[in-house]
Amino acid sequence: MSATHATGTAVVGAGVIGCLIAREILAADPGAAVTVLDRDLVAGGATRRSAGLHFPRGTTPETRAMAAESQRYYTELLAARPDLPIHPVGMTVVAPAAHEAALREVYLPEANLRRIGGAALPPDGAALPEGLAAWAGDGCHYADVAALTQALAVELRSSARLFEGLAVTGMASDGDGVRLTLGTGDTLTADRVVLAPGPWLAAPAWRHLLEPLGARVKKIVALHIEHPVSEDDGAVVLHDEDAFLLPYRHRGHWLFSYTCPEWDVDPDTVEPALTAANLAEALDVLGRFAPGLVDRAVSGRVFCDAYAPGRIPLVCPVGDDGRVVFAGAATGSGYRFAPAIAAATVRLLAKASPDRADVPRSERTAT
Repeated sequence: MSATHATGTAVVGAGVIGCLIAREILAADPGAAVTVLDRDLVAGGATRRSAGLHFPRGTTPETRAMAAESQRYYTELLAARPDLPIHPVGMTVVAPAAHEAALREVYLPEANLRRIGGAALPPDGAALPEGLAAWAGDGCHYADVAALTQALAVELRSSARLFEGLAVTGMASDGDGVRLTLGTGDTLTADRVVLAPGPWLAAPAWRHLLEPLGARVKKIVALHIEHPVSEDDGAVVLHDEDAFLLPYRHRGHWLFSYTCPEWDVDPDTVEPALTAANLAEALDVLGRFAPGLVDRAVSGRVFCDAYAPGRIPLVCPVGDDGRVVFAGAATGSGYRFAPAIAAATVRLLAKASPDRADVPRSERTAT
C-alpha cells in the first residue's frame, strides 16, 4: 500500500553536495523540514570514487570565489571536527617556468606560491621535465570523501529524514508543491526541491528540466600507484595537464588523476574497470613526469561526473515556477566546490522564500 509524505525541502542526491546542501539549509533554519533522498546509499555514487583533493585554485573569477569559500568552510569544519577524515598535505605546482605570472592569477593568495629549485619531485621516481619549474604552495588537503559524507549524514539524521535506496521516478509541480513519485510507489510532496544528482543528469524524472542547461557527463579516470607514501609527501599538481599525483595516506598508495577525453557517458553503464585505452592515455602523461612509476600503476578507479558549460558549477532554478533548483555540474571537482555550491543554494532558496531561511553558516561566521 503506497504512502504519502510531506516535507519543506527535498534534496535529491545524498552525495557530498546533497548532504552539504541539507546541512546548510538546517544551519540557516534549524526548524526547516528537510528530506534527503538517494537511489543508492549515502555517498554511493560519484562521491564514493572521488579523489577528494582540494587546492586553492580557480580558473575564472567565479570559481576563484567558490574555491575561497570552500577553503574557509573546510578550514572551519576541520577545526571544529578534527576527527573528520580531512588530511592537510603539502602542494607542489608544476608548470612552464615562463608561466609564473599566469599561475598567480589562478591560485588564491592562500596558496602562497613560492618558486623552488631542484629537479626532483615527490614521490621517488618523479622529476621535472626540461623547461618546467615547480612552486611550493599551501592550503591543500585531501579527504576520504565517502567517509566524510557518511559522517555528515550521521549528524543530519537527528534533524532531517534520509531516504536511501529510493529512486525518484517522477516529478510534477502544481499549486500545492512538487510531487515526487518514488520507486516504491510512495509519493513525497515538497514545497521545493533541490536536484543534486551528480552525473545522473538524464534520469527520466528530471531530464526535461536539465537538458536546457547544456551540462554534459564526462568519464573520470585515476590510476592507483603502488608506491610507498610517507608523512612528508605532498600533492603534485601538473597545471597545464590538468592532472595530479596525490599521496593517499589512508589507503597506503599514490593516486594519479588525468583528464580523460571521453564525453557523454552514462553513469548507469560506464565500465567501472580500466580500459586499455584509458590506461595508455594516463601512462602517457604520467611517464613524462614520473617514468619510474609507470610500472607501478597497475590499477585504478573509473566513473564519471557532470560538467557545466564554461566549467563553472551551476546553482540555478529549473522549470517554470521556481520550486525546483539544480545544484551541481561541478566539473570533476564536486568535493572542492561542494561548500560553495551548498552556500549558493541556500542563498538562492532564501531569496525565493525569505521566510524559510536566513543565510548560510559560511556567511554568518564570516561577518
